[in-house]
Amino acid sequence: MSLGTEPDILLAAHALSLRFGGVLAVNQVSFELRRGEVFTLIGPNGAGKTTVFNLISRIYQPSSGEIRYKGQVLTQVAPHRVARLGIARTFQNIELFEHATVLQNLLIGRHVHHRRSLWREWLFTARVREAERQTRRKVEEVIDFLDLQHYRDTLVAGLPYGVRKVVELARALATEPELLLLDEPSSGLNVEETGDMAFWIEDIQRDLGITVLMVEHDMSLVSKVSDRVLAMNQGEVLALGTPAEVQAHPGVAEAYLGSADDASSLRRPRP
Repeated sequence: MSLGTEPDILLAAHALSLRFGGVLAVNQVSFELRRGEVFTLIGPNGAGKTTVFNLISRIYQPSSGEIRYKGQVLTQVAPHRVARLGIARTFQNIELFEHATVLQNLLIGRHVHHRRSLWREWLFTARVREAERQTRRKVEEVIDFLDLQHYRDTLVAGLPYGVRKVVELARALATEPELLLLDEPSSGLNVEETGDMAFWIEDIQRDLGITVLMVEHDMSLVSKVSDRVLAMNQGEVLALGTPAEVQAHPGVAEAYLGSADDASSLRRPRP
């Protein structure tokens, strides 16, 4: 089989490189993402993790290399069509419509599924009405799933930061993705909120069957939810494997985690 065409491989990156002028931000990065797993990119600031996310999201075009999603060459897909393929993303810096309600933000997320013609919208035909009801049902399901009922009609601008992070996650889920990209989901959260985020990620993987690709610095969250970890340094792959395997790599503790004590937190807790 060719790259990324095996049935259990959802996304495959091969020899990805990206230059910004004279800076090689990503250098020959390759990995495969299996269906149903949580796969996490770790590394210090400037390691190239978010740049890899931006390549998958089609914000950047790679200088060389290839990305395949469900066997399709993703680097040939227009950026505005990525969400329709089943890829959703959250951002480290929350990107919500602050002067809209939680419900309205999620309805905006459903826009990717709109396939109706303009004249049907004008006439508000039976098909349009049924599509609107379906959209509402899906959004309410996400609100219930993430326990956002209390906030559904609240303006985002009035919400605590931790709730906003969950709302952004909800908007991504409203698109019904097969692949969810989470860019530092614990950023700005306290310990309790980070624990809640781990709970949501586990439920998204287990109950919804969504594959998760995550960039994260919090090693407690990484060890709790990740099936595999890719450690990067200066735009290159340093180690790839289970949390325990990455922790055992001789260069990881110093390059990424600062100390052996920090590295030990990558070990999965015993059930």
